[in-house]
Amino acid sequence: MSDVDSNRGGFSARVASVPRIILWTLAGLFVLMLVGLWRVKGASAPGETATTPPLVSVVEARAEELADVVSFTGEIAARDEAAISAEGEGGRVSALFVEVGDRVRAGQVLARLDTSLVAPQVSSLEASLEESKANAALAQADARRAQAVAASGALAVQEIERREAAAVAAGAKVKVVAAQLSEARARLRRTDVAAPFDGIVLTRAAEVGQVAGPGGTPLFRLGRAGAVEMRGKVAESDLPRLSPGQVATVRVTGVDQAFTGKVRLIGAVIDPQGRLGSVRVDLPGHRDLRPGAFARGEVQIAKGKRPLIPQTAVMSDARGSYVFLVDAQGKVLRRAVSVAGARPEGLVIAAGLEGGERVIVTAGPYLREGETVLVAPPAAAAS
Repeated sequence: MSDVDSNRGGFSARVASVPRIILWTLAGLFVLMLVGLWRVKGASAPGETATTPPLVSVVEARAEELADVVSFTGEIAARDEAAISAEGEGGRVSALFVEVGDRVRAGQVLARLDTSLVAPQVSSLEASLEESKANAALAQADARRAQAVAASGALAVQEIERREAAAVAAGAKVKVVAAQLSEARARLRRTDVAAPFDGIVLTRAAEVGQVAGPGGTPLFRLGRAGAVEMRGKVAESDLPRLSPGQVATVRVTGVDQAFTGKVRLIGAVIDPQGRLGSVRVDLPGHRDLRPGAFARGEVQIAKGKRPLIPQTAVMSDARGSYVFLVDAQGKVLRRAVSVAGARPEGLVIAAGLEGGERVIVTAGPYLREGETVLVAPPAAAAS
């Protein structure tokens, strides 16, 4: 019985030690749960922020005296251009007398076509005309002699009438040959491709040996001397603000000098694809204003005080253009704006800003309306 009692005592001691280990383990887990709940509750407490507010740079919207400008781009072109082609029957180019860029006078021969067919016709008709004139003179002399002896009865009446008719026919033959000669000479003159007015040769498509015809590619393009213009494309929204007579400033790529001209013509049609209209600006003649050169034009409409802010501050979405402002409490506010134009310094705001607002320059797309932010010092914002 003593062995049994001793075994029971050892087993009871081991059983008694197991609940204490489990108890301490459960107590530790409970403490960890309490700490975790406290942390979660502290992080999700209303009014508290787990992270530092974002740092933004701002600029004060100040109204400045700005000129309202309409900008457009285009190219320099001769104001009056003429496409010069072969007239009449055409022919093969036998000689060229001008190059691109040459200044020509009205009537000056630019190119000559082959005359091997027309020139002999002219010579033949000239000879025929002389022959016809001689025959007409003989016929008229015969008619006069017949009339002189008509009273004496030396010639029959039929003979006298025949001679008179022959004189009339010979005179008509002279007129027919003269008309044919005039036509041949006109065809011969058309073998000379001449300038219709004083101007400058813009392009030359003619080459010696080329066959030229009235329906083919123009041999030359001639611009009237001293008259150039800018042909620009302007946005549809800006077109109503332009009118003939306005002063325009035109700059050409590669030329430092700015040229002053006047708006001459406003297009009546809007391109349905690009939504652009056309404008033409008269310019003075200058050696740097070459047809085909790319140009930028500006027309100053009016002056007024308007806010000017950086381009990065303006954003757009389905509701339109807007900026983010920072109020006195450091909260982000959304403000709808209307952009009047662009300058190298930034965007001109037509409506939405009165002046004095703190406009967020950077980090705008990553902010939310009503969010609290920190404003960077001026030195940090500039950097």
